[in-house]
Amino acid sequence: MKSVRLIARLDVKGPNLVKGVQLEGLRKLGDPNEFARRYYAEGIDEILYIDIVASLYERNSLLDIVERATEDVFIPITVGGGIRSIEDVRKALRAGADKIAINTAAIRRPELIREVAQTFGSQCLVLSIQAKRSGAGTWEAYVDNGREHTGKDVVAWAKQACDLGAGEILLMSVDQEGTARGFDVELVRRVSEAVSIPVIAGGGMGGVADLVDVVRTGGADAVAMAHVLHYGVCNLEQIRREAARNGLRVGHQDVVAMGASESP
Repeated sequence: MKSVRLIARLDVKGPNLVKGVQLEGLRKLGDPNEFARRYYAEGIDEILYIDIVASLYERNSLLDIVERATEDVFIPITVGGGIRSIEDVRKALRAGADKIAINTAAIRRPELIREVAQTFGSQCLVLSIQAKRSGAGTWEAYVDNGREHTGKDVVAWAKQACDLGAGEILLMSVDQEGTARGFDVELVRRVSEAVSIPVIAGGGMGGVADLVDVVRTGGADAVAMAHVLHYGVCNLEQIRREAARNGLRVGHQDVVAMGASESP
């Protein structure tokens, strides 16, 4: 039975949880930690906080939010946005993050991936890729919420990051993000086949059938969800039940046990 992790993605701007479509037209939804506590109580495997304007303003404002979250949430937490150096990683881990996600800084200086992996271990390093389809079977990596070209082919970049020591890849389809029309399964499959590390699929989930498709056909190891959870399209109990009915096993019990044992 294929195992898959369920991850709640919380995009944060200032103090607010926000949600858009294709990373634009952001709508304020409330306190991100209220959502995090609810998803934790419902059995989410991991929480992913992304400061979506951090790279623009060259700072990460999530650390206070994460410190408060760790008082009530005892599962792995990943923090991304504006992390540019070893010291930024150290601050995020001290604030309570278990893993950090980097995108722009790694694009600008890929050697940062190796430095973080060697200093803290690959297990805490997630490479975040914002992918846009650029042609038949090709995708370009973007930064700045899918607005800035990098010229990097997504599959080649994922392979390079894997070789440099990244522990996971967070693969976000900008084209599908927020549309609820399903994941870019071909994108996920191409990257999954190219690397030997776990791939987290993000962008486009509209229901459990999309999750099943991206895991079975795309080879995803985890799924990052936002729209379906934030807007109550389906809850985690429904997702786990339907996933099991389709031959998938979620890692909820194991992850919660690990998080509880590592909590302060």
